[in-house]
Amino acid sequence: MSTTEISASLVKELRDLTGAGMMDCKRALVETSGDLEAARQLLREQGLAAAGKRSGRETSEGKVVTRVQEARGAIVAVGCETEPVSGNEEFLDFAQHLLDVVWLEGPEAASSLEEERVELVAKLGENIVVEGADRYEGEEGEVVADYVHPPAQKIGVLVRAKATPELARMVAMHVAAARPSYLTRDEMPEAEVAEERAVYEKLPEIASKHEEVRGKIVEGMLAKRLFAASVLLDQPWVHDPSLTVGQALAEHDAEVMAFVRYNVGRE
Repeated sequence: MSTTEISASLVKELRDLTGAGMMDCKRALVETSGDLEAARQLLREQGLAAAGKRSGRETSEGKVVTRVQEARGAIVAVGCETEPVSGNEEFLDFAQHLLDVVWLEGPEAASSLEEERVELVAKLGENIVVEGADRYEGEEGEVVADYVHPPAQKIGVLVRAKATPELARMVAMHVAAARPSYLTRDEMPEAEVAEERAVYEKLPEIASKHEEVRGKIVEGMLAKRLFAASVLLDQPWVHDPSLTVGQALAEHDAEVMAFVRYNVGRE
């Protein structure tokens, strides 16, 4: 079938099916002699190839979206290359669809949208990646809270806790700002603690101290420098820096069970 025999209505039908550009649809129909299904498959294969070429590109933009109802919460993070695409309706629809799937089926189900992700890469011309997905379901007496930092929505947090919804949300806001890596000291790998301890022990101001006080000084340095930077319960509470997060929770007889924080692109 020649180019002139490809009707505008057929091109439009293929475009509606695939979302590809008019010229791309016309070329695909010419190459497949007007076979709509073959042209659709050709465009899909070309999209896969394009997505593969873009897979190594840096994704410095994107969105984190969340949903919380009663004691269940879900969070997903989707990265892209540029800010305009992060606000694109089709990109946002994909992020919302991903959230729906994770909400219903759990984070493992995120992989089921791989074909949809690849097609979106081909359509929007940017690398698009699922940077994270999680779902929490609180047990009896627990709540789930979320926080997405406005206006860019590039940082989002989900928290599961034995606390009031208001306090749990304050914890989520703290996690967004303070970026803890661990909930408790016990979660931090011992090798990481040992490495930091060894550095402190070799500092001239420590080595010059009497042996019986060196250990206490080093442990104090670990608490103030390492744990206060990386462990949630040891961090200064952003809502009242005179308290640690652990102390603030204790005042309300509250406990954080788990948290997850996603940040698409750069801080």
